[in-house]
Parts: sequence; C-alpha cells; structure tokens
Amino acid sequence: MNIQFEHNKDLTNLTTFKIGASAKLYAEYKNVEELRAISFSEEFLDNEVFYLGGGSNVLFNGDFNGLVLKSRINGIKKYQKNKETVFAIAGASENWSDFVKWTIDEGLAGLENLSGIPGTVGASPVQNIGAYGVEVGSLIHKVECFDIITKETVTFSAEECKFGYRDSLFKNEGKGRYIVLRVSYKLKNSIIAQNLEYGPLKSLQEKLGRIPSISDVAEEVLKTRDSKLPKPDEIGNAGSFFKNPIVRIYFYKEVMSALYPEIPYYKTEDPLYIKISAGWLIENAGLKGFCIGGAEVYPKQCLVIANKGNATAQDVIEVAEHVKRKVLEKFGITLQPEVNIVDTDIKVTILGSGTSKGIPEVGCFCPVCRSDSQKDKRTRCSALVETKGVKLLIDVSPDFRQQALATEITYLDAALITHSHYDHVGGFDDLRPFCIGTKFPVYLRKDVNEDLHRRLDYCFKDTLYPGVPSFEVHEIDEAPFIIKGVKIIPITVLHGKLPIVGYRIGDFAYVTDAKTIPETEMEKLQNLDVLILNGLRFKDHFAHFTVEEALKTINELKPNRAYLTHFCHEIGKHEDFQSSLPPNVFACYDGLIIHTH
Repeated sequence: MNIQFEHNKDLTNLTTFKIGASAKLYAEYKNVEELRAISFSEEFLDNEVFYLGGGSNVLFNGDFNGLVLKSRINGIKKYQKNKETVFAIAGASENWSDFVKWTIDEGLAGLENLSGIPGTVGASPVQNIGAYGVEVGSLIHKVECFDIITKETVTFSAEECKFGYRDSLFKNEGKGRYIVLRVSYKLKNSIIAQNLEYGPLKSLQEKLGRIPSISDVAEEVLKTRDSKLPKPDEIGNAGSFFKNPIVRIYFYKEVMSALYPEIPYYKTEDPLYIKISAGWLIENAGLKGFCIGGAEVYPKQCLVIANKGNATAQDVIEVAEHVKRKVLEKFGITLQPEVNIVDTDIKVTILGSGTSKGIPEVGCFCPVCRSDSQKDKRTRCSALVETKGVKLLIDVSPDFRQQALATEITYLDAALITHSHYDHVGGFDDLRPFCIGTKFPVYLRKDVNEDLHRRLDYCFKDTLYPGVPSFEVHEIDEAPFIIKGVKIIPITVLHGKLPIVGYRIGDFAYVTDAKTIPETEMEKLQNLDVLILNGLRFKDHFAHFTVEEALKTINELKPNRAYLTHFCHEIGKHEDFQSSLPPNVFACYDGLIIHTH
C-alpha cells in the first residue's frame, strides 16, 4: 500500500488557533488498512507521532519534529435496537457539529446540548467533551479503535473508556496506543429535549410556553455559544482553555462561598467535591481582555484565550501562565488547561543536587562547606521536568519548600518518586499548596507507597483533618505509564541491594542513588540526548556510583550530554570538579536549567 508522507507540512490551517507551525512529516489515512500500513513504516517507527483531529483543542508550541497523522475515516449510520433506543455510529473524522445536527434531523435525542462544539467525532471520547450539563461519555455506547501495539481493531465499552471530567482512557494509559476509528452513541428515538438543567436551558420551557424539542435546545445552545464564544474561522481560539476546577466541598463552603457567595458552582458525582466556574474566577481576578502580544483573554468569555491575528504560541502560553498565577494568588485555586499543548522540547530544572546531608553539612568547616559560591550550596536531590504543558516533580526532598520558593513553583501536575529514603520524600508535607481542593497525584512503587502510608498515615486516612495534604496514589511497576499525555518509562536500578526507580521521558532520563543498573534497564537508556546520573564522590560507596563508575556508565550509554548529581562535599568545589570532567559531562548545581527533547 503506497502511503504518501508530506515533508514540512504547514499545520496553520489545520488547527483552530491558526498559529503557524509545521510538521516534519504528515500523512492521512482513510481506513484501518492504511493506518496499519503506516504503523509499520520507518516514518512511523522512527519518529514521535501526534494524532490530529479537528485541531480545535491543540496548540503547537513551535514546529513538530515528528509525524502528524490525520484521520479521514468518515461515514454515519444508525442502527435501531428497539422502539426507544437507536445507536448512531460515526467515523472519527466526521465534523462533530455536523454529526450532532444529523442526529437532530434524524429525530435522535441526547447530543443536542453538545451542539456547536468544534472538532471531530474521534476527539469526543478522548476529551469526554461536555457542555450545558451533558458529558458525551454518558451517551457513548462503544468506541472502536486501532491498537498500535497489536495492530488489531479493538472495541471499548463506555465503562472501559474510564470517562472522567474532560478525561478518558485515551488521554492516559491508552494515549498513543488506541487510535479512535469510529464511535457508537446510544440515543433516544425522540424529539423531546433530554436535559434542561443547565444555564440558559433552565428557562427555555417557560420562554417557549411548551416542552422544548431537541431542535429548540440546539438552537438555544448555538445562540448562547455565538453570543459568548468567538468563531474559530474568524478569531483563532481553541474554545475553553481551562477546565472548571473541582475542589473539596469543605474548601468551597469554608473559604470560597464565605468570601464570594455569588460564585457559580456545579455538583459532581462525588458528594465530597464540587465544580467551580473557571470563567468566573478568571473574570473576577481582573483578567478580562488581558493581552500579551497577539494573545488575549477573550472579553466575552474569559475561559477563552484568543488569537487576535498575530499571536505566537508563546504569547498564548504566557497569557495562560499569567492567568493561572493570578487566579492562584487571589483564590488559592490552580487552573488546569483543557487545551493539549504539543511540544517536543523538555525543560529540566535541577532543584537540588546534594546528597542526604546537603552542602554545606551541618557542623562542617571544610573549604567546600565554607565556599561563597552559590554552586557549592546544594540542597537535597530533586528535579522539575516541564514538557507538553505538564509539570512533573521528581522526588520531594526535605528542602522542597525552599526549592519551590527559589524557582517560583506555583503549580505541579504530579510527583514521580524514586524511593522512600528521607532525603527523597521528606518534603511530602510541603505539597499542601498543590492539594487545595483536590488530591495531588503521586507515582511510586508499591513498597514506597506502603512505607509512606506508615510514616505519613495522617495523609491517607478516610477522614482527613482539614488542611493536611491528600494524595491520589498510583502504584507503578516496570511498565511505561502516561501522565496527561506524557509517556514515562520507569528504570529499575539498585541502590545497594534496594530496587529503586529512575525515569525516562522522551530522550531524557534521570537516575539517582544507583550503584548497579541491570542490563535490561541499560537497554532502556540507549539513544539519550540527556542523562542525569548520580556520582556521589571519588571514594567507593556501597550504595552509590562513584564519579569513576558514573563516567564508565556514561561512556557505555553514550548520551549526547550527561550531568552528574547527588554530590557530597567530598566532590570538591564545583568549578574545580567541572574542569576535571570530559567535554560532554557536566556537574549539576541547584537552579541549573537543561533543555532537551
């Protein structure tokens, strides 16, 4: 099968932001056979792959150095199960708004509240799109996908799709593996409106003087959207940029409603949590119309960041970061983006580069501990990784509070834990600011989880004391996992005899406290651009690489660049140590920023 791959494809008009970007490679597929053929090609196997739908929920931050694939699988049909129930089945590339209009014209009720949402059918289960009181996950019957690993067609039930608020299997562990081909929706054979519980729809029956039809609802929804939201073909945008934050009911009652009784809120399925209007928070933080460059907080609907015509991706990102910071400062709530930021770059900030005692050591008066150089003042090991709009913390050292203040960390998506030694988890209690209103995700081994439950039992009780941090625990093993679209590969190494975890993200890997790296794990560290590896001191240690052992490992793996970390004061002063290292090996220091991909 002859698949046409385009080189340096202009993506500007394939996204609703209409911001310039190109893809190194681009291809389209009209059926599963063509997708299967692409999945065996060198272009697919040798590049990072991004699946582009209608481009309505995506921002390319610069050119994409990989392969962009776009579905052209179309077609709509219906199957009547019984007198009341009809299944509507649509191909992934069908325009969502056109498909919803088709269901209304066919007299099928259920999707009318979702009229006018830009994008494709294929994106609907991925994002679990929702509007005006309806989430599409509640109406999906089956999702047919292509499995990139097995090369087979698989079908998921709604339950198997793991739908959550703007979330699904396909945004997490299934991202990049299961490619949506078709979606089946379970609808009612009726023209009577199904849901009138949200916003302007509450008064629709009174306004019409009769029971509204699905056409009435669609018309009202489209009218409301047009009055608030810019049309992408006129003003570049990606619809709602931020999710409505979900917070603890305690936080809402004791803090938010007490200070701001007029704040809009919505119930969730969990009685312990409540959803707050992100648009209200942004507007009442004084951000309506706020601009940076060509990007603007849209005055008619503050959930939208608009391209006034000359915006760059960086303008949009800076506006979004400013909005998040100002909302956090005023309300203590961290907004999370709904838009998928596509970025092949990775930014790593070394928060701490010292061993368990840090440098200077308490009570030590050696030349290193008395050094005036900031590069010789080392807090306990930790790193911040930023990519694709996601911020991941590797380890939470006892110095985390100090590190977060120094680098102005105001938001984190999750923490990756290497092991449970105190110098790597001693700052867990300082994650409180990231637990306001919700549980903070942490990824760790089973033994680490059990250890933390013993040591921090007050964080894991069924009924938590108000104000203590609370965690959403994800136990990991040797299998890769995904956090908000970022694929992470665990690397099991031995800290003496203790198995601990390093992490690989793209062409970057972080390994600390290793003494031995098994051959199977060495294979996972091939073809790296950047490797960060521990090198405690020159003298032998039973549980840590010496500098010589670390350099030998680096020589075997041959990354483009390597950085040593987790130093004790015996390493000497930073400048002297750096001058002794090979040309492509560098000594970490607190605050060091590394860019890779």
